[in-house]
Formats: sequence, structure tokens, C-alpha cells
Amino acid sequence: MYRFLLRSMPLWFLLILMLSHTNAAELSLSGKIDALIDAKITGKVVSKQSDDHEFVRRVYLDFVGRIPTLAEIDSFVANKALDKRKLLIVQLVNSPSYSKQMANTFHIHFMERLGDNAEWMKYLEESFKKNKGWNVMAKEILRGVNNREDLKGANFFFSKRLENYGQNPVDYSALTRDVGRLFLGKDFRCAECHDHLFIDEYKQADFKGLFAFFQNTYLADAKAGIVGEKLTAKKMEFMSVFKKEKKEIAPKIPGMAEVAIPEFKKGEEFLVPADPKKKILAVPKFSPLEKLSEQLPSSENADFSKNIVNRIWFMMMGRGLVHPLDLHHAGNPPSHPELLTLLAKEFSAHQFDIKWLLTELASTKVYQRSSKVDTGKTPEAPALFATAIEKRLSAEQLLASILVATGRYGKLERKGGNEPDMPDALKAKFAKAFANAARDPEDEIAFSLKAALFLLNDEAVLGLLKPEAGNTVADLAKMKTNNVMIEKAYLVILARKPDPQEIKDALEFLSKPVSAGEIGVKNLVWALLASSEFNLNH
Repeated sequence: MYRFLLRSMPLWFLLILMLSHTNAAELSLSGKIDALIDAKITGKVVSKQSDDHEFVRRVYLDFVGRIPTLAEIDSFVANKALDKRKLLIVQLVNSPSYSKQMANTFHIHFMERLGDNAEWMKYLEESFKKNKGWNVMAKEILRGVNNREDLKGANFFFSKRLENYGQNPVDYSALTRDVGRLFLGKDFRCAECHDHLFIDEYKQADFKGLFAFFQNTYLADAKAGIVGEKLTAKKMEFMSVFKKEKKEIAPKIPGMAEVAIPEFKKGEEFLVPADPKKKILAVPKFSPLEKLSEQLPSSENADFSKNIVNRIWFMMMGRGLVHPLDLHHAGNPPSHPELLTLLAKEFSAHQFDIKWLLTELASTKVYQRSSKVDTGKTPEAPALFATAIEKRLSAEQLLASILVATGRYGKLERKGGNEPDMPDALKAKFAKAFANAARDPEDEIAFSLKAALFLLNDEAVLGLLKPEAGNTVADLAKMKTNNVMIEKAYLVILARKPDPQEIKDALEFLSKPVSAGEIGVKNLVWALLASSEFNLNH
């Protein structure tokens, strides 16, 4: 009888029956994410799953920092395995290239184009290679005074921000704001002189409590990036510009208790007394930076956990669950509060394992949706994540991708199986043309006339289009001008096949006398490289 009932039940009813008996706790994080996102988009316009070409381009840009080569595209598309996407994700996050891409991503995200430093990049790359937990990395960065050789690069976060220019004093206020924004997701800049006028939760005491951690730090050696700390013996006084009431505060992380400032007998305040003749810096027994590095990046600090998962979600999905990323407060709630809480809890439970979280996010339907919607339909609001959101490429991703697309990438020097280092001169040019100004987060698409003119006129960029043995222009120019040649151009550069109208337009262009031969091929390749499609991850 039961067999008869099972055979006669509709398939949809059987699926519901099966799901109703599935323990929600057994779902992977990616499954829980999809369930929470899907709950808000039922009945709405939802994009289909990305095709293989769209997916392989997206995942290579996110985990390797460049578009895939034609051989990598063909290999993935030809793979018939049902779990080939999961296999590719795992392959890429465990490749030598992953650590360099993550180092670039976190450098841009946490230094915001304030400057470059080889030791800092080495520290980041080695940390991702070892898969350090984010809590460990944050502790090392926020300590600011690391003497171990392998940790010296972590000091750059503070040492760069402690520089002063000309007669200008060190901008301790900007340093305070940066730590609040980047590690807690809260921009306290308008609470420096008084409680925030528009965000009730942001108090002047929040700003001053953070400020107190840094007020006695200084740059002891700019060239070596050595940070020192002067004696902190008492609380800091402050007053609102609106209420002339004197207050004082010890170093304090918002939402946590003040740090007790210990008292020492005269002459016993230092672990290491200063010795100018031997160039030995004084090391106080009480270090506010040490307390900051111990208390802020902890699983007990919900702001720390929610901020970083929100930023990693943004890196993968193109928009934060809280957006802007540094304005976590009741007036700007997360689009999916349960999801943000879940991510923070799970990330903490997994020892802040970034590689694990990225793998889970890339395995979701949310990440793997197409950026296209069906003809005639209007996409839903980006905050619903019903359609993949287009993301800007960093200057570094764009340079690496152009080198791949022009056939130059494989000829660059590689070290130890890693992705090759980009030529310094080109890196500097691309950063100048495509990167944002210092402290301007690169969290929005921002096409500019400067960037367009750079692609149109720069001799180094145009030189990449010069036909040479084995490069893209030379290979395409050797082919017969037909559908096959146009298809190859689109696959190499845009990682997809052209549609019939694009083939027709390209063939019409190349058939004109002024566009014949290598000249036409160069112009076709340049047009595809300069397109908004190439300059975005979608």
C-alpha cells in the first residue's frame, strides 16, 4: 500500500515531504544562506544560474585575480562532472595564486590606497598561504609593534597612518576613524567633537575611547616602519562642543569596558628604558595597543565578527548585507539580519577561517546566479540578491586580465608556481588611472574619463596590441575572418561566445577596407578590452 502511495504522489509533494524531514542543522552554511535569501525573493524576478562561461570568469577573478585563459575556459566547460563548480572552487582556493589575490584584495580594502609596502604585502600573502584566522591577522595588525621578522610587515597599517607630511601633525583622528570603520564597521568621524547628530548609537565617548588607544603612539622610524608607544599614565579628558562638561575616558572599545590604566612607581614604568645612544626605544609596561589587539578581534566582540563577514560578503557578492560597509547602526539595518548573525556566528565557530567562508559563499546559488535577467523583466533591488551584482575590477585585476586577454600573461616570469608579478611600471600606471584616491573605498563602480583616455592613448597599453608571435592579435590576424575567428576573440577576451548580432557587427566591421587585416583585428581587440563588460566582474 505504501509503495502504491509513493508511486502515485506528485513529484513536488515528495520533495516537500523529504525536505520537511531534513534537519536544518544538517544543512551546510551555503544551504542555510540560500534558504535565507530565497525566503525574501519568492515570487520575485530571480536570475537563472550563471552558465559555465559566466561562472568560470567570475570565480577566476575573485580567487586568482584575473580572467581565465582560453585553455582554462575550455577545460572547465568540457568537464562533465556534476560537481565541477565545487571542484573548481576548491582547486582555486588551494592554488598558489589564491594567497596573492587575497593579499591584493585585503590590501586595497584595509589600506585604501594610502600607500604600498613590500613587507606588508609579504605579510598578507604569507598569512593567506598559511590560512591564518582573521582574528589572528587582526590581532597582529592591531598590535602595531611586532618585532618578529615574519610579523614586521603587519606594522604598516599603523606606521603609514602615523606619518606626517611637512608641517602637518599626525592625523590621529583619521587613524581612529579608520580602525572604527575597517575593524568594527562603524564610522565615528562625526562623533569626534560631540555625539553624532544623526546616528543615536554613535557617541563622542566611542570616538574618544578608541582615540585613547592611539594618542601616545608614534612613528619611531619611518623608513623601517617602526611604531613606538609613549607612556599612558592617565585617562584622556574631552568635552562636547555643545555641552561644556569635562569628561575623561581610558582606552575603550565601543560596547566594551574601559581598559584599566595601571599605576607604577616612578622609574618602574618601562619594561625597556629608552637608550638614545644605542637607538633603543622605550617599551612601557602598559601598552594600549596590546590591549586593543587582545580585546577587539575576539569572538565576544559581535561588531568585529559582523563587520568582517559583511566585508567578505561584499567582496564576493558586490554589496554588503549592511551597506555602506562602515555604517552599522539601527537606522541602517542589514538587508538580511538573520543571515548576518548566522555568518558572524559560523565564522567565529570556524576560527575565523577565511578560506572556509569564501568556499561556502562561492558554493551558494546567490553567488552563482547570472547577472542577466530575462528579456522584458526588471531586476529586483540589489539588496535582495536575486541577480548577481556587477562589481568593479581593481586596477590590479584589470591589468592582469588585459595581459591574459592580449596573450602576454603567459610570458611573464613566475616564481614557485605563483601567478607572475606584474611589471611595476604598468602597475603604477593602472593604479593611477583606475584606483580611487586615498581613503576613498573602492566599493562602487566608477568609470571615469581619466581611465577611458588612458586606455585610448597610453603607449604601454597600445603596445600590448602590437602583433607578436603567439599573442592574441597575431593569432587572430592569421585566422580567416569568419564566425570562428570572432568566437575565439570573444572567448579569449570576454570569456564567452558572441551572440549572432555581435558576430554580424564584427564581420561587417572587419570587411571594411579601413579595417582589413591586422589593423582591424587590433581595433576589435581594443574595443572589447575597453568595453564595460571587460572592466567588470559580473
